[in-house]
Amino acid sequence: MLFSHTQYLQHLKWMQLALYIAQAAGEAGDVPVGAVIIDSFGNLLGKGENRKERDQDPTAHAEIIALRAAACKLKTWRLHGCTLYVTLEPCPMCAGAIVQSRLELLVYGVDDPKTGAIRTVENIPDSAASNHKLSVIGGVLESSCRQQLQAWFTHQRHRLQ
Repeated sequence: MLFSHTQYLQHLKWMQLALYIAQAAGEAGDVPVGAVIIDSFGNLLGKGENRKERDQDPTAHAEIIALRAAACKLKTWRLHGCTLYVTLEPCPMCAGAIVQSRLELLVYGVDDPKTGAIRTVENIPDSAASNHKLSVIGGVLESSCRQQLQAWFTHQRHRLQ
């Protein structure tokens, strides 16, 4: 997918916010993943950070929380024209919810070689099970997203030793 310099700068801006949100999740003991959703005018509709550990909720992924917030703000589950920015490639649960929400664009930071369900392990948006075509851009601030996750996991391993 080709995009202009202005669009690229917008992608950087929103992914930087997602990274900032992810940092808060990591500091609270959850895997540092952050997500934000904007509308077609560039207005922030929802944000989320991983809260699985804090909430003891297997569905409390950053993407799900952001989707719920955006749907609540718009008063509809149909997020036509919206873009989701997330620091880590979504898992199968989140990929399914993203397709169901009818988002226009997904922008993510780093591939997830274990559970990535957008391009890496699975490709839910382009599968026969998908009833919605979603545009996807991967690799935005990839290095920063990867470093944040790796540093958090290294810290967790050292803490447990």
